[in-house]
Amino acid sequence: MRAASSATLATSAAGQPFASLVTPAAAPDLSVLLWLSTLAEHTRHLAADPRCSLLFQGAATGPNPQTTPRVTLTGLAERVDDPALKARWLARHPYAAMYADFADFGLWRVVPEAALLVGGFARAQRLRADQFLPDPAAVALVAAAESSVVEHMNQDHATAVQRIVAGLGGAPGPWRLTKLDPDGCDLSDGETSLRLAFRAEASSIAALRQELVTASTV
Repeated sequence: MRAASSATLATSAAGQPFASLVTPAAAPDLSVLLWLSTLAEHTRHLAADPRCSLLFQGAATGPNPQTTPRVTLTGLAERVDDPALKARWLARHPYAAMYADFADFGLWRVVPEAALLVGGFARAQRLRADQFLPDPAAVALVAAAESSVVEHMNQDHATAVQRIVAGLGGAPGPWRLTKLDPDGCDLSDGETSLRLAFRAEASSIAALRQELVTASTV
C-alpha cells in the first residue's frame, strides 16, 4: 500500500458500483490520502456516501494474473484540510505540483476498517484493522523524529541516500529522502518517487537508524 503509485477506488451512486483510477499516498498511520477534484464522479460519490474500498496491486509472479499480490481495503472517506498531509501526498507524487493548487482539488483521507489480502493464486486472508495498521507508538515516535532524520540524511549523508537509490534500481540524480514512517521511507528526484521498505516495523530510533544504514551499505 505504501509503495503504490496508483490504485482502484470503488464508490457507489444510488446503489450502482463505480470504479476509477486514483493516485494514493499513505499517511504514517496507513490511512490513505487522495488528492481529488470535485469535478470527478468518484468525489461526488464520496461526498454523498463515504463508504468505499481501494484495490492495491503488486506485480504478477507469472503469466497468470491471479498470481498478482493484492489487497482490498475497506473504509470511510473524509475531506481533510491538513497542509502536512498534503505535503506528504505531494512527496509521493511530485509531478502533481503543477495542479496541486487548482481550486477544484482537495485532500481526502480514507480511514481503514478492514482488508482482504490475497498473496497470490488461492491465497486469501481477511484482516481486521488492528492486524495490519502500524503500532500507534511507532507512528508517533517516527513522526517526532522525521524532520530531523530527513534533514540529517540529506545534508550529511547524501552519498548514503544515493546508495539507497541505487539499491532500489534508481538512476543517479538529485535524489533526496522525503518522508519516513514506521514501515520505510520515500525518496524523490523531484519528478519520480522510490520506496524503501524496512525489513521490520521501526519501533525505536535505533531500529530506524539501523534500517537506513543497512539499506545504504547493501
